[in-house]
Amino acid sequence: PDGGDGGRGGSIIAVVDEGMRTLMDFRYQRSYKAEPGEPGGAVLRSGKSGQDLIIRVPAGTLIRDKETGKIIADLTEKGDRHVIAKGGKGGRGNTHFKSSVKRTPTYAEQGTYGGEREVILELKMLADVGLLGFPNVGKSTLLSMTTKAKPKIANYHFTTITPNLGVVEVIKGNSFVLADIPGLIEGASEGVGLGHDFLRHVERTRVLIHVVDVSGFEGRDPIEDFDIINNELSQYSTELEGRIQVVAANKTDLLYDREPVDRFVSEIESRGYKVFEISAATGEGVEPLMQYVTEVLETVELPVLYTEDDLFDEGADQLNIEEIEYHMDEEVYVVDGMTIERLVYSTDFNDIDSLRRFQEILRKRGVIEKLREMGVQDGDTVRIIDFEFEFYN
Repeated sequence: PDGGDGGRGGSIIAVVDEGMRTLMDFRYQRSYKAEPGEPGGAVLRSGKSGQDLIIRVPAGTLIRDKETGKIIADLTEKGDRHVIAKGGKGGRGNTHFKSSVKRTPTYAEQGTYGGEREVILELKMLADVGLLGFPNVGKSTLLSMTTKAKPKIANYHFTTITPNLGVVEVIKGNSFVLADIPGLIEGASEGVGLGHDFLRHVERTRVLIHVVDVSGFEGRDPIEDFDIINNELSQYSTELEGRIQVVAANKTDLLYDREPVDRFVSEIESRGYKVFEISAATGEGVEPLMQYVTEVLETVELPVLYTEDDLFDEGADQLNIEEIEYHMDEEVYVVDGMTIERLVYSTDFNDIDSLRRFQEILRKRGVIEKLREMGVQDGDTVRIIDFEFEFYN
């Protein structure tokens, strides 16, 4: 009786990697499996435990349970980690079953199953301030003028297709992270133009700078543009609708008529917004805007993204390995469940002692009694996992 214990199975662990900026890697690999533990050996040698599988994700990654939509983990800082699926325990070797009567037990115990789940990874960028507005209103230019970020800039719509981050410091020792969110369009809240992909990145921001092209260069009405974007925000999230907005009336260097910008400023300020006339291209008015935003940030707390009700209950997720299921498959009595499956695969049906142990455990677990309640008779077929037995009292 010298069979050693089996090794523990590896767990799957998500870890924040500061070098990652996107979830692109997960487009190419969707299934992950940690290493299983090795079986125990003779002379009481324990099996080697399986290696944990580390999945690296960028800071700001939310992990949701696909079935419930609940949040499993919110990984925001360097070194943050969470066990997504826990490895199973190794089974006990036959040495654990020896007794004064049974000197050389011919059976051992199967290990427990590891955790298994489907998850959704969602990246919500970590920025204090988000730049909001239609495509080509000058958001990328504003980011490049105020930070060391080098976004792609060109005079056509949707130049920015992924969010860009930069650090703004106009008041020494008091900086904040600014995000250039790709331009929103009408219908973004319904997913038009990758709207959901972009809108989720403003959910963590404390303040929004709403950039509006007031030059009239493209023949657009700035008030109408302002209302369309805010309507998309409110359609997507009531929380975002109430987020503090500072308005940047941009491209004043292209003005040939003051009337449209005066009308815009008057209308928007009458609604309670603070408006700055700026030119991101020349830098005019940009510093006062950023100073104001820096001061506002000191008075604004981090937004609440979720409550306790949104969090996944890890306790409720634990598999009930004790649960045994019974049903009929035509005239066959079927017994199923993880505890029964482990028992079957731990039994040598060619060995009388192992078989007796199997029957005794079924009796103690109430399986025999339950089958009698279901009406099983001598000679009826009982299926347990992949094995079929004839029932006899």
